[in-house]
Amino acid sequence: MTFSLLALVVLTGLLGPLLAARTSWRIPVVIGELLGGLLIGPPGFALVNPHNGEFTLLATIGFGLTMVVVGSHVPVRDAAVRGALWRGLIGTILVGVLAAVLAVAIAAAFGTGHAVLYGVLIASSSAALVLPMLQSVGVKGASIAQVVAQIAIADIACIVALPLVLNPGHVPEVLLAGGIISVVAVLLGLILARLDRAQLRQRLHSFSERRRFALELRISMLVLFGLAGVAQFASVSIMVAGFALGLVLAAVGEPRRLARQLFGITEGFFGPIFFVWLGASIDLRGVAAHPEMILLGLALGIAAVLAHLAGRIVKLPWLHAVASAGQLGVPIAAVTLGIQNGILKPGEDAGILVGAVVTIALSAAATGLTASKIKT
Repeated sequence: MTFSLLALVVLTGLLGPLLAARTSWRIPVVIGELLGGLLIGPPGFALVNPHNGEFTLLATIGFGLTMVVVGSHVPVRDAAVRGALWRGLIGTILVGVLAAVLAVAIAAAFGTGHAVLYGVLIASSSAALVLPMLQSVGVKGASIAQVVAQIAIADIACIVALPLVLNPGHVPEVLLAGGIISVVAVLLGLILARLDRAQLRQRLHSFSERRRFALELRISMLVLFGLAGVAQFASVSIMVAGFALGLVLAAVGEPRRLARQLFGITEGFFGPIFFVWLGASIDLRGVAAHPEMILLGLALGIAAVLAHLAGRIVKLPWLHAVASAGQLGVPIAAVTLGIQNGILKPGEDAGILVGAVVTIALSAAATGLTASKIKT
């Protein structure tokens, strides 16, 4: 991959902020980046090759860092959320049951044989997407705590389940790698908590800030790549490694400086490269040959909203229930792993992303109605 092509990829990634600049549209930045990838990849002008080794490596690092950010948004330390865990857990189970029923029906209707995958997609939510939208319109109190708890549980459950669903032939390896990564993550969390009690972490933070060494970022990247190495050895996605590190940072409390640094390298460089690569990898020709995959995406999106309305049973306001259906990280991870493993049907990758866009649109609409109710 040449520097001129890398410059083209970075330039294309600017389409994300361009489309997201108008706040009333509530378009996530990644939508523009995905469209940019479609434009310059094989589906469009074929200016970049998504199978290029250097491009794929940079995109994989971006995928891992994106999952770190997703994991760090899970509100592990929030006392109000912990108090709403039981109701959130019941809500998640109800959503999961309804998602399973809808997934079986959709898989049978479209003949893909991917009912389990659709169940995970329909039941998923995105803390990084939904929570900022609800908080931006001033949603507070017990209902937001319940939404947060339900989304957090769904995030963890679906991201843990996804590699098993998409790699059923290597379940023992996936479980082993996941177990190793989990043990390392727990040990890392305990070590950081111990350093916090001894105030050694604060000293390291102050020393690094004073000397401009960025030690916390370097150590975080070291841990990410180390966990990714374990995942790679067992033929498991870097997704698990990134999400585990993100959960550790959320549990011990991510320093603001480290959060800014991770945000900078993820959202400013590696993240856009990943989403442009993903857009370039989507099989639009498969959609042209199988237009029913667009209907599949619409069905998945509507099913996700219907499933999340089960939250009404545990007294979640219906607008909050619709908003909680917004999903992005799990569908993107599903498409990424599906492309890498070659298990999706032609055009199914685009259909899954269409489903995610439908949930985002309906979640944004529900958030807008919530804002109107709060103002009145």
